Amino acid sequence: MPNGLDDVVAAETVLSDVDGLGGRLTIRGHSLPELAGRWRYAQVVRLLLDGFFDGLPGDAELAARLGKARVELFERLAPSLRLLAPIEIYGAMRAGMALLPDGETPTDALRLIAAPAVLTPALLRLARGEQPIAPDAKADHAADMLRMLEGSVPSPALARALDTYLVTVCDHGLNASTFATRVVASTLAGLTSSVLAGLGALKGPLHGGAPGPVIEMLDAIQAHGDAAGWLREKVAHGERIMGFGHRIYRVRDPRADVLKAVVRQLGSEGEAGRRLAFAEQVEHTALEVLRIAKPQRSLQTNVEFYTALVLEAAGFPPQAFSNVFAAGRVAGWIAHAREQQTTGRLIRPQSRYVGPVPDLVA
Repeated sequence: MPNGLDDVVAAETVLSDVDGLGGRLTIRGHSLPELAGRWRYAQVVRLLLDGFFDGLPGDAELAARLGKARVELFERLAPSLRLLAPIEIYGAMRAGMALLPDGETPTDALRLIAAPAVLTPALLRLARGEQPIAPDAKADHAADMLRMLEGSVPSPALARALDTYLVTVCDHGLNASTFATRVVASTLAGLTSSVLAGLGALKGPLHGGAPGPVIEMLDAIQAHGDAAGWLREKVAHGERIMGFGHRIYRVRDPRADVLKAVVRQLGSEGEAGRRLAFAEQVEHTALEVLRIAKPQRSLQTNVEFYTALVLEAAGFPPQAFSNVFAAGRVAGWIAHAREQQTTGRLIRPQSRYVGPVPDLVA
């Protein structure tokens, strides 16, 4: 048995395929470049959920129902927001979602998909001493998330950037959080229980849902003034360079290129342009440092690196980056949960005991 279950096939899925050697991500028959920036997040939600719920509406109706789910979610959880606010924001979001019914209907699914998009802005505003803003059922999902954060309608470019990000991270094979979701779903627990398992796994810094440290790294390198020196020192001390390396990809993460293009579209001038130029310099230097220090490994740019820049430009603080990652990934978790329940069985692997053996009594 490989340590960490590397190369062990634990499920068959129609949802996504990660080609680690070719650097390609396929989501229900579509390449990532076909979807990101071209399909709205609500359309991709429908694509993921198609076939796993009876009576799933078409694209337009599903987008409308997702808007209604945001409003209903806000009304349901508004009395609890001030109790949740003192908790660190990821834990607060998870606790808020734990209050939702553990059902299996499309309504339950859309409520869970709406939850991170509603809870995260509300909790951030409370932390700033501001009142939460209720959702607009008629708004686009990503645009409404930004409006609830800042209190004004976002620019089309910024709304499109966040929407593209949510699509880009909506699903990614049998990663740790998706596997955790499928394990719980295989017991026939409800969708809330399954999603909470995914949220627990996503919180870990070894998962791709932790791009916040990339901002800390960029700020530290900028303050230090010598990118190569800073990076070489970290590598020499055995520390991980955030935003580089992936468990599956042996080439560049295709999501990194999609998100780099998103950052570029947000503006090549002013502060955003300077931040992108600096990040590109750090990326180039980091790849060279890693190539020399670890020639036996292929450590390429992963999704975390440019995720950090997209979410920073969108106005989210680093401590909320994993929340926004969850806002995109929750649709994939739900699709995997339903696929597991409809086509799989209880996940119950064996373990090999390697501890001490008691003496046998004659």
